[in-house]
Amino acid sequence: MVTLTEARANRTVKDWVAFFKAAEIPVLRQTAREIAQLQAREDETGARDITRVVINDPLMMFKVLAYANNHRSRHQLQDLVQVEQAIIMMGTGTFFAQIPTVPHVEDVLHEHMSALIDLLKLMIRAHRAGYFSAEFASHLMDLHAEEVRVAASLHDFAEMLMWCFNPDAMGEISQRQDADKTLRSRIVQQEVLGFRLLELQAELVQVFNLPPLLSDLMDEARADLPRVRNVQLAVNLARHSADGWDNAALPDDYKDIAELLHVDVERVKHIVGVPQH
Repeated sequence: MVTLTEARANRTVKDWVAFFKAAEIPVLRQTAREIAQLQAREDETGARDITRVVINDPLMMFKVLAYANNHRSRHQLQDLVQVEQAIIMMGTGTFFAQIPTVPHVEDVLHEHMSALIDLLKLMIRAHRAGYFSAEFASHLMDLHAEEVRVAASLHDFAEMLMWCFNPDAMGEISQRQDADKTLRSRIVQQEVLGFRLLELQAELVQVFNLPPLLSDLMDEARADLPRVRNVQLAVNLARHSADGWDNAALPDDYKDIAELLHVDVERVKHIVGVPQH
C-alpha cells in the first residue's frame, strides 16, 4: 500500500493524478463489511442489493464507476453514470472479484484522527447531498434522478481523496478557514496545495474515464441548467445543515430550492426534513 510519506512528495496536479492512478482508493470499513456479507450469499445477491451499500460510500461509488467505464464492452456505447446500471453491466461476480474493498479509510488515517473525523463528516455530507438531489429530481419528474444523486455525492470527491492521502495540508486549509471565515476555499487551496481542488477533480474525471455528464452536472458555471442547479443546491443544503438546522445560510437555501421546485418554502422544509418546532 502507498504510504502517506510517499504521497506528500506530490506537488502538482499532474503528480497527484499519477499518484491516484497507482494508489488503491480506500473505502469505509462499514462498506467492506456489508459487501463481505453480500458476497457470502452471492447466489441470492443482485445488483440492487450491492447498489444500496455502494451509494452510502462516495469513494466506493467512485471506484465502481471508474472500473465500469474503463471496462465497457465494445458494444456498450453509453457512459455508465448510475451505480446500479454499472453493476448490472459488469455483473455481480465481476464486482466482487475486481473491485477491492481495501484499504479502509479508518486504517489509512489511523494516525491522523482529526483528519479522519473531517473526512467522515465530508462523506456523510456527500451522502446527504446525494439524497437531497434525488429528492429534488423526483419532484421535478426527472427520469434519471440517480444521475444527479451520483453527481451530488461525488461533488467533492477530490477533496475526499486529498483528506485520505494529504491530511496535514488539508488540516491546514481547514484551520485557516476556521480562523478566518471570509477566506475563499480556492484561494487557501492555491496557497497550501499549489492548485485548486477543482482543477484536480477535473483531471481525475478525465483520467479515470468518468462520464462527462458528471463533470457537466458538477460544473457551477452551468448553474442555469435545472439539473446542475439541483446538484448545486443539494450540496449547499448538505453543507449548511451538517451541524443542525440553525445555520444562517439555510433560509436562502430554502428560497432557492423553492424556486427550483416551484413550491413554497414550507413545502421545501417538509421535503428536506427540517424538524417542526
